Amino acid sequence: MATLLLSGYLCLSIDAAHHHLLPLDQGVRAWVQPMRSGGLDLSMETVSLLGEPVGLVPLILLSSALLWHFSRRWALLLPVVMAGTGALQLAGKWAADRPRPNAAPWGFPSGHVLSLVVFFGVVAFLLVSMTERRRRFRVLACLPCAAAVSVVAASRIYLDMHWLSDVIGGFTLGTAYLLLALWTHQRIFVARPAAAAVEPASAIPAA
Repeated sequence: MATLLLSGYLCLSIDAAHHHLLPLDQGVRAWVQPMRSGGLDLSMETVSLLGEPVGLVPLILLSSALLWHFSRRWALLLPVVMAGTGALQLAGKWAADRPRPNAAPWGFPSGHVLSLVVFFGVVAFLLVSMTERRRRFRVLACLPCAAAVSVVAASRIYLDMHWLSDVIGGFTLGTAYLLLALWTHQRIFVARPAAAAVEPASAIPAA
C-alpha cells in the first residue's frame, strides 16, 4: 500500500515540477473562491493554524505528555516521527518548486495535510491498538482524527494556499510515510522481541 501511494505521489510530483495542474485544480478553485467571506475567512484561518507550528508543536508536546503514562516508547517516538514530516515536506516542496494558487512559492505538497495525516494517523493507530473497548467505540474515536485532517485540507484550498493536487500530494506522501513508520515500529519493537522470546523456548531439548 505504501509503495502504491509513493508511486502516486511521484506521478503528482513530476507534474508539479513541470508546473502542471490536475484537470480539477482550476475547477475546484473557481468553485470555492466565490464562497469566501470575512466571517468564514476567520474560521478557516483559525482551523488552518492546527497544521502550522504554532498549533502543531503544542499538540505534539501535549500528546507526548499524555502518552508518557500509557506508552513511554510512543511518547518519545511521536516527536521523532513528526520531525520526519518536516524534513519530508521541505524536500518535497524544494523538489517540485510549484507556486501556490496565490502565487506564493512552494505549494506542492501541502505541508499542513502531510503533517496532520501523520499526527492523527498515529493517534488513530494508538486508539485502536491500546484501548480494550469495543471495536465500534474504537472506530468512532478515530472519526475526529479524519474530520480534523479533512477540515484543515478544505481550509487550505479555501484560503487559496493550495491547489487540490497539493492537498492530494500531501495526503499520499503523508499516508505512505505513516504506513512505513508504523511498519518499522512493529518490526523493531513488536515482531523482533516476540521472535527473540520464541527462540530460547524452541532451543530447549525435549525430555
